[in-house]
Amino acid sequence: MSAPDSIFVRACKSQPVDRTPVWFMRQAGRYMPEYRAVRKRHSLLEICKNPALAAEVTITAAEILQVDAAIVFADLLLPLEVMGLPFHFSAGEGPVIEKSVRTTEDVAQLRTDRAADLGYVSEAVGLVAKHFAGKLPVIGFCGAPFTLASYMIEGGGSRHYLHAKTMMYNAPADWHELMRKLVEVTAEYSAAQVRAGADVIQIFDSWVGCLSVEDYRRYVLPHVTSLVKHLQKTGAPIIYFGTGSATLLPAMNETGAEVIGLDWRIPLDKGWSDLNHRCGVQGNLDPVLLFADWKELKSRAEHILRLAAGRPGHIFNLGHGILPETPVENVKNLARLVQEYSSA
Repeated sequence: MSAPDSIFVRACKSQPVDRTPVWFMRQAGRYMPEYRAVRKRHSLLEICKNPALAAEVTITAAEILQVDAAIVFADLLLPLEVMGLPFHFSAGEGPVIEKSVRTTEDVAQLRTDRAADLGYVSEAVGLVAKHFAGKLPVIGFCGAPFTLASYMIEGGGSRHYLHAKTMMYNAPADWHELMRKLVEVTAEYSAAQVRAGADVIQIFDSWVGCLSVEDYRRYVLPHVTSLVKHLQKTGAPIIYFGTGSATLLPAMNETGAEVIGLDWRIPLDKGWSDLNHRCGVQGNLDPVLLFADWKELKSRAEHILRLAAGRPGHIFNLGHGILPETPVENVKNLARLVQEYSSA
């Protein structure tokens, strides 16, 4: 690990810190002119697969914003490729998986022996860790098994998760086997990121909020718990984040992750109390508040800091990723505000 004593890593472990650490999901993204310049020359996947480029956009964003952690630039879906499911991005549509997984045979054909082929992400982590030389912690990440499984089954984005839920209900053995395979690949992939210098791993469960508590407990919780336990063996704290997940918090708490990410739909103190203050929390400003005027943005960010009340284990973040048209100055000013407010 490159920065075990940083305030970010300490906060992940719910240890006392002298101010609240702050970083932002999707802090390297299209809202930033420097990133857009790189994207003019390279596709998203080209950046992901070129460790020097991935490290460059990771470092640039963290340095421009002066945040307390750098998150490696990668895409959630990269593991699909090594499992035998090629995908591409189509303009305005997002990712398209070329052959969706719908049958027992489809699940059986998925490979789990090629996680090492994702080594380019670990290489990028290593370059970022080397650049910051212990001055700034590095976050590695992976997609959670439910979110990745949904992409695989639906073949892309979805509103109702019709095919994914149908497999859960009608072919539970296929579903559990698919989840098991995803855990195997993402655990190996993420552990490699820790070995390369990642201080913390964030598991993104962007789609899990579509599930009832009963379905989450039956079809998802055992698999995420298995992934968390695997990754905790690396010694890195784990952040588990979902959106639309307010109803799922008590169940998500059972994964044992050191930090649970909260989205903006639940007040921070209520979310934390639903977690019985067992773990740290990360969040939870609505990303659209970054479009508000400064007075409103400042008052809403300070409100979140007041709800956290200086309790050890709060990491300030948005409730989801920075949106493409976000004014960069607002993001910079928000990072400053959190750092100054909390150290006062």
